[in-house]
Amino acid sequence: MKQENFNMNRMKNIRKPFTVGRAGLLSSALALSGAVAAQVVRPNIVFILSDDHSVPFLGCYGDKNVKTPNIDRLAKEGILFRNAYTTAPQSVPSRASLMTGRSVVDIRMTRFSAPLSADITAFPELLREGGYYTGICGRSFHLDGSRTPPESENVFQEYRLRTFEQRVNYLRQGGSKDAVPQLTEFLNAVPTGKPFFIQVGFNEPHRAFDATAYEPNASTLVLPAGMPDIPELRKDLAGYYGEIQRLDVYIGQLLDELDKRGLKNNTLVVFIGDNGGALLRGKGTLNELGIHVPLLARLPGTIKPGSISHALISGEDIAPTFLEIAGVPVPSEITGKSFLPAFTDAGFDAHTYIFAERGAHGSGLPNGSADFDLGRTVFSKEYKLIYNALWQLPYEPVDFSGQPFWKKLQEMHRNGTLDSLYSKLFFAEHRPMFELYDRVNDPYELNNLAGNPAYAQQERELKAELQKWMILNQDFLPLPVPPGNRR
Repeated sequence: MKQENFNMNRMKNIRKPFTVGRAGLLSSALALSGAVAAQVVRPNIVFILSDDHSVPFLGCYGDKNVKTPNIDRLAKEGILFRNAYTTAPQSVPSRASLMTGRSVVDIRMTRFSAPLSADITAFPELLREGGYYTGICGRSFHLDGSRTPPESENVFQEYRLRTFEQRVNYLRQGGSKDAVPQLTEFLNAVPTGKPFFIQVGFNEPHRAFDATAYEPNASTLVLPAGMPDIPELRKDLAGYYGEIQRLDVYIGQLLDELDKRGLKNNTLVVFIGDNGGALLRGKGTLNELGIHVPLLARLPGTIKPGSISHALISGEDIAPTFLEIAGVPVPSEITGKSFLPAFTDAGFDAHTYIFAERGAHGSGLPNGSADFDLGRTVFSKEYKLIYNALWQLPYEPVDFSGQPFWKKLQEMHRNGTLDSLYSKLFFAEHRPMFELYDRVNDPYELNNLAGNPAYAQQERELKAELQKWMILNQDFLPLPVPPGNRR
């Protein structure tokens, strides 16, 4: 049997996504949620990605340190998801799942610099086949491979591994300042009468933090739990907030462009962070700040303004949601689940468990856990298990090891003046192989319960779920439950 056919059959056995025939279009797609199909017919889709953006760093998520009126407008006019998670704490693997509706392991994207293989379908291809005019613009979409070194570039060119020019109608890349002008160019090119899909990427709040004109007063910030209160960290966090407040200006320009063209009422706008922020125990880790991201959606006439969903959402779920609302069949190899029903049903929930992975970061050599780590996580709304396969390696920060606040924390740890909790979290000689957290009572993941007899059942159940997922996805890591071990 060919590998691709084996994979398809294997994934069919995991769960069957809701699919819809082309002839049914939106009428069938919306039937599951109880919405009236006549309200929206083949809506346009604008998919906005911020870069390195954790929850709760937006006004609409209750963060008083930041002012984001334009992004908050999406929440006021649409729906806010409180439990949205990416499939990886880094851009390339996370975006690969967003684009395909499949797990990072299953689509062979655990190596950061890898291009998405031509045999893996991206959902814009399916939208185009279904009659949509499609595009990608703004910040790099990260799925055509790293452009350095020359040895990699030569391979990409010789074997034609860069494929996205063939996957969409319109492809442009640039910085945040280019995003809205490129969107305008795309909208001018949309054929009359065709619905469209466009992914618009922004740099913010990715480091380096240079939005100084937008930064709040560092001395007045309320620091999240798990962050030591030192002036150097306050200054750095103010830089992060400045990036987000500048992002909000760009989002306002984008929404204004849609309004100016009369597109608001027939356009689904979805905003999501591609992974968590480059903050302490954030980007590059499977902790909350590494994979918990903002997710907002607006579709007038279908989504009730001010809606809130507590459904567990995975990055795999974006693709089937877009396909379903467009009336395009959802292929059986897609393992994500459409959250379209959440647009009208506050009680909807698609998942009992969510999974994520950590692999290589960047294209450098594996000099430490910042560059290369192997980890997996599974969690429900109540408990979370992290499996550190390379537990012998200490925690290393991604993208901020040279920042003044990190150097100050290192100094305090060496001098014995850093709180013991933070010394344990950031500077332990090695990490535990397993971490277990009570997500309800310990949302900042400060108290590891792994090995605690009182939580043996929860640990056993989560290991069993992770074991199942890793087997079905043909994961290359050793399984978390070895032979003869019942825990």
